[in-house]
Amino acid sequence: MLNPNLEEIELSKEEYQRYSRHIILPEVGLEGQKRLKAASVLCIGTGGLGSPLLLYLAAAGIGRIGIVDFDIVDSSNLQRQVIHGTSWVGKPKIQSAKTRILEINPYCQVDLYETRLTSENALDILKPYDVVIDGTDNFPTRYLTNDACVLLGKPNVYGSILRFDGQATVFNYQDGPNYRDLFDEPPPPGEVPSCAEGGVLGVLCGIIGTIQATEAIKIIMGVPVENTLSGRLLVYNAMYMTFRELKLRPNPKRAPIEKLIDYEQFCGIPQAKAQEAKQQMEMQEMTVQELKALLDSDADDYVLIDVRNPNEYQIAKIPGAVLVPLPDIENGSGVQKVKELLNGHRLIAHCKMGGRSAKALGILKEAGIVGTNVKGGITAWSKEIDPSVPEY
Repeated sequence: MLNPNLEEIELSKEEYQRYSRHIILPEVGLEGQKRLKAASVLCIGTGGLGSPLLLYLAAAGIGRIGIVDFDIVDSSNLQRQVIHGTSWVGKPKIQSAKTRILEINPYCQVDLYETRLTSENALDILKPYDVVIDGTDNFPTRYLTNDACVLLGKPNVYGSILRFDGQATVFNYQDGPNYRDLFDEPPPPGEVPSCAEGGVLGVLCGIIGTIQATEAIKIIMGVPVENTLSGRLLVYNAMYMTFRELKLRPNPKRAPIEKLIDYEQFCGIPQAKAQEAKQQMEMQEMTVQELKALLDSDADDYVLIDVRNPNEYQIAKIPGAVLVPLPDIENGSGVQKVKELLNGHRLIAHCKMGGRSAKALGILKEAGIVGTNVKGGITAWSKEIDPSVPEY
């Protein structure tokens, strides 16, 4: 309800006190606060971005907040997903988020959608809300969210994070550009690392998430479009504390969005999984139990390499593993190092869960080096062999 009948909206005495610092702002005032109370916002995801933005939307007095998520809280989330607490580990994120939202502001209505957003349910879920906020971390859901917002005419407040870098903008607002004007085609699967692989500075999520919350609040209050991030991509680097802006414009050559599609297919996920399955069938594998038996034996005819990043190697390691990071193998320097290490011995490779070591072995195979992949990587080693090895 971006243009509500404000005469029908009333604030209680407690709400006047609660929102007083807003109401005394000339740019917000009583009218702006009533607009916030009348508004509905849907947040897709309660992770690194969803956590801070949900906290501030609730505190600001958004009347109705919807949350889409189907994940559970993991202890590795707590470094950045500040809406969740230790007592919620192993429990649904949306229940944790709702509990925290209502602690901040009992005047919020919180709608929960404990499901994966799909082409079948997206339009029905998004339709009742005034503003949609994209707090996702994968390309299929980003394209799905964008296209559903375009079809429904909803503003889409976008954010993304990785390592020390973040981006934020507003899509599909008052004839402004949408996500496909920024990225017409998705990158190949695996080209952009996830936060689980590449890492992310926890506080970065708070900065980008609160920027998203700010933009949603401004849209609801009806500020001029030029005062929002519509048509501007804000690029932030936390390491160097720099902000840059890139102009965004609708691409007249872009194909129109007429319906929702199979976004997994569009992003090449099934094709990549099929290729990965084919590689695994062709690749020799061993279980962590088999690796443990080999390490306990007197065998000395093998070399075990670890293709994770150096920081991961410092967290946890399998005894005897030699670090040869995947990026080094990709640029060729690691291939030479592996050749020198082998010296006629057989090669065994592992990573965190098996994916990167499989990729490394594929590159090494092209260089004439055949090896065996450790199924499940060091995560399986920690779970099944040595619980003292930290999981991360």
